[in-house]
Amino acid sequence: MAGHSKWANIQHRKGRQDKARSKLFSKLSKEIAIAAKMGGGDPDGNPRLRLAMNNARSQSVPKDNIQRAIDKATGADAANYDEMRYEGFGPAGIGIIVEVSTDNKNRAASEVRSAFAKNGGNLGETGSVAFMFDQVGEVQYATDTADEEAMFEAALEAGAEDVVSDEETHIIYCAREDLHDVASAMEKVYGEPTSANMIWKPQNTIDVGADKAGTLLKLMDALEDSDDVQNVYANFDISEEVMAGLED
Repeated sequence: MAGHSKWANIQHRKGRQDKARSKLFSKLSKEIAIAAKMGGGDPDGNPRLRLAMNNARSQSVPKDNIQRAIDKATGADAANYDEMRYEGFGPAGIGIIVEVSTDNKNRAASEVRSAFAKNGGNLGETGSVAFMFDQVGEVQYATDTADEEAMFEAALEAGAEDVVSDEETHIIYCAREDLHDVASAMEKVYGEPTSANMIWKPQNTIDVGADKAGTLLKLMDALEDSDDVQNVYANFDISEEVMAGLED
């Protein structure tokens, strides 16, 4: 399982739902604002905005919040956001990609650097980690939407490349340039997905033992807690046994 998906499951199991949900609402609203600022406030003519709005609705972001983000972004006093990517290494040599959207590049750089330095990691040069990941489109549906075979057939028909299913989620992967078309085709069959995003998918994952897992999770926490950080991707895996030990 991709590190960011694993992290979402760990957040849920750690009982951080309320805090994580508040952060999620903020990040979804910011993505809507950035998409509207860059491509205009009409989702029919702005695929990035349409995906951002769909993601927000799927997470129960109120309609008023969505419209307010669009209105603010397309107004005369709209904030300007810079989008940047940081790459670094965490405990056990884990590769981590951090996507940032910020109106203050110095603040964002300081917070990301501090999170790595205080939690057993270090920042690397651009390209030092990205080569271990593939940038792809990812569309997610809850497992009760359809059985694995039906979801797989529908996804391939829509132009996807692969589907990975677990107990909670069908994860559909496609080429990055096909994300909007695949998400739209799947929506016609199964309704709006839980999420549809461009992600960094690790080519391989690294097993993290009990001696490093706690520090790694603290690093992930610190990065996610930054208001400037939009997404964090990592190539780690933590076994059920190690997770159980951390939760005791």
